[in-house]
Amino acid sequence: MKEPWTCMSPVTNSFIQLMFHLYHKMRWFGFSLLRHTSSLPSSVTGTCCLHQGVSTGPHARCRSAIPGQRCQHRRGVSSALRPHTQDLTEPEQRLLNKLYEGLIGGQRASLAESITLVETQQPRKKELAQVLLQRVLAYRREQESLNGGKPVAFRVGLSGPPGAGKSSFIEVVGKMLTGRGHKVSVLAVDPSSCTTGGSLMGDKTRMTELSRDMNAFIRPSPTSGTLGGVTRTTNEAIVLCEGAGYDLVLVETVGVGQSEFAVADMVDMFVLLIPPAGGDELQGIKRGIIERADLVVVTKSDGDLMVPARRIQAEYTSALKLLRRQSKSWNPKVVRASSHTSEGIPEVWAKMESYRDAMLASGELQGRRRAQQKVWMWSLIQENVLLHFQNHPGVREALPHLEERVTKGAISPGLAADLLLKAFSSE
Repeated sequence: MKEPWTCMSPVTNSFIQLMFHLYHKMRWFGFSLLRHTSSLPSSVTGTCCLHQGVSTGPHARCRSAIPGQRCQHRRGVSSALRPHTQDLTEPEQRLLNKLYEGLIGGQRASLAESITLVETQQPRKKELAQVLLQRVLAYRREQESLNGGKPVAFRVGLSGPPGAGKSSFIEVVGKMLTGRGHKVSVLAVDPSSCTTGGSLMGDKTRMTELSRDMNAFIRPSPTSGTLGGVTRTTNEAIVLCEGAGYDLVLVETVGVGQSEFAVADMVDMFVLLIPPAGGDELQGIKRGIIERADLVVVTKSDGDLMVPARRIQAEYTSALKLLRRQSKSWNPKVVRASSHTSEGIPEVWAKMESYRDAMLASGELQGRRRAQQKVWMWSLIQENVLLHFQNHPGVREALPHLEERVTKGAISPGLAADLLLKAFSSE
């Protein structure tokens, strides 16, 4: 009998071989984020045996630190990692303990340092960041259990074309909510230059009042070439902000197009901001970013732009009726607001609260979060697979010659890709 992949194309066949090769390689190395977790003190009551290192054999039962609950981790995970266990050094343990205690204590300096640790590209620090995240996740699960299983924070993503007034809108909304007793964190993503690789980081300078508010935290981050309007670590930064006690997390993305909206896969509610001159009804019904919007806000609705804003509101309301509903509990709304006069801002927040209450009552919000975690797991797998491929010795050796032959037209790009995949999977 033929193997299933013998009927596939050469490129698909090589890719499958690549994935099998990576699978066996990752089994040999183990998961570093769990490898180091066992050496940390178990300061969180919800930490399970995998994080405490209590499993002593292949048939050891998995015990949870929470009475009456059984740990859901598979037995084979801890046993597979045991031969590669390495203890953290004392300075690393002190660093992680200091960051964790400061983070759950609501210290903004510890939160900023933790996000810096998550954003690093240094391999050892990336492992430390994952250990810290595991502790924060355990703490967050404990807080959610005390909250009746409901999320303790509300995640809102804000996107839109450049010049839509995202930063101004966030400052007005943020100041209003901190005045009502909320703790607001803002993760502002700035675009990186394609030539120099640098970022201006100008979003925080636009939020002068909010940046001085002790109940607010603003963190600008560069995209560093990541598409979709967010960084690869934005999802992890959200977890850290929630662990620090911020009950509202606003993610401001760079100005994105109709298809690049990765922020929708990491937040509870996706808000699209459009200026009054943001296109006609035909632009509104184009499949893309408008399909993912839970709320559309027409900004700059004041002065001479009041009439165009009303027209755009009517056109987008009509356009949304033609799109398939994403949720059984919520119909997307179109509202107008002005950051200059604050008109319509309380109504926008009221719509956000109505959305949150409806999604929590139906259970869709919790289901969306579970689905998002799976999406981002596979996104990071794809990114790391590409990194392994690029750093492979066989690929690095063959790449310059094959690139030269492709540029000269001697071979096709598809054949070159196939040869590189075979070089990767041959060892």
